[in-house]
Amino acid sequence: MSQHWRPTAVEVDLDAFRSNVEAFVGLVSPARLCAVVKADGYGHGAVACARSAVSGGAAWLGVALVEEAVELREAGIDAPILVLSEFPDAAASAVVHHCITPTVYSMHKIEVLTSAAAVLGSTQAIRVHIKVDTGMRRVGAQPHEVIGLARRIGGEPRLELGGVYTHLAIADVPSDPFTAVQLRLFRETLATLTSDGIDPGIVHASNSAGTLAHPDAHFDMVRVGIALYGNDPDSSMPAGRYGIDLQPILTLRSAVSHVKILEAGQRLSYGLRYTLPERSVVATVPIGYADGLARRYSSVGGEVLLNGNRVPIAGRVTMDQIVLDCGPPDPDRPIAVGDEVVVLGSQNGGRITPWEMATRLDTIAYEVTCGISKRVPRIYRGGNE
Repeated sequence: MSQHWRPTAVEVDLDAFRSNVEAFVGLVSPARLCAVVKADGYGHGAVACARSAVSGGAAWLGVALVEEAVELREAGIDAPILVLSEFPDAAASAVVHHCITPTVYSMHKIEVLTSAAAVLGSTQAIRVHIKVDTGMRRVGAQPHEVIGLARRIGGEPRLELGGVYTHLAIADVPSDPFTAVQLRLFRETLATLTSDGIDPGIVHASNSAGTLAHPDAHFDMVRVGIALYGNDPDSSMPAGRYGIDLQPILTLRSAVSHVKILEAGQRLSYGLRYTLPERSVVATVPIGYADGLARRYSSVGGEVLLNGNRVPIAGRVTMDQIVLDCGPPDPDRPIAVGDEVVVLGSQNGGRITPWEMATRLDTIAYEVTCGISKRVPRIYRGGNE
């Protein structure tokens, strides 16, 4: 949509984002920072966040899809971009053409990439990273397979081994011993390569949680995602404990669109499941589950900020709107059409975080921000936007 008249919007503070990037750059130096901007920058906008990440000192960008990497390239971003899983065969030409760094963990993808490079007449060696499955059991080569993959890459003149990495499955529980098991297996895999005379290139393992809780796993680079967006990697793992003062960067806001006074006993919204306990001001706000606000949020105690106060969502979240129970009329603090409503973010000293919403919904902050739909416009403050 090129026009937006509805007051519902996401505001992203790029200066705060850059501050988070700079904090991690300082924390992990001399290791490099790969800023993960997959899933449209965790719902914040990939292109704007990628630009701010690079300006803040990130050496690499990480994405999940070749399509996401191409979007960054077409926006003029020329920083190294790593695709964090193997590419579909049909995307190999785009990987070569746009100078994207692919991940491989199978012989087949090495062959596909080599063929694409030959067809396009690529004269510059394509650097690839091998992903090792040390226990996540999602994707990656088994440790004993890595040496064969590396030798095959080394035997292809159009390819070059640019890095070897793994992914930590439970780094957000720092006391769990399985992270040490993974890291030991990863180091053994690296030792096998070096004993065979193979340079593994850039070695990396840590996500946001690993970067904070396991400094011995910084290696040559860390891959930080959720923490750059101002959210702790886990609700029980505050970044401040590890010397990082994360700056919140997102506000999801709207405004009151309709106000009425209803008597006690009136029932509200679909299913008429909410009954007003007393005569109350009821306000309608144009945001709903089509915007990413979970339909059941009201049934788990969901609140918003209105005029500096926490106000409950009354009745089911509908596709396009919510209804608020603002309590008894107060002539000194009237509720009016146009009053700002904050769903996520700060207002007059109050704050609702993605982790608060996630905890109510029995999920994680990642899902909350990624779930904000495309029909909600992103407005950028600070940075170069």
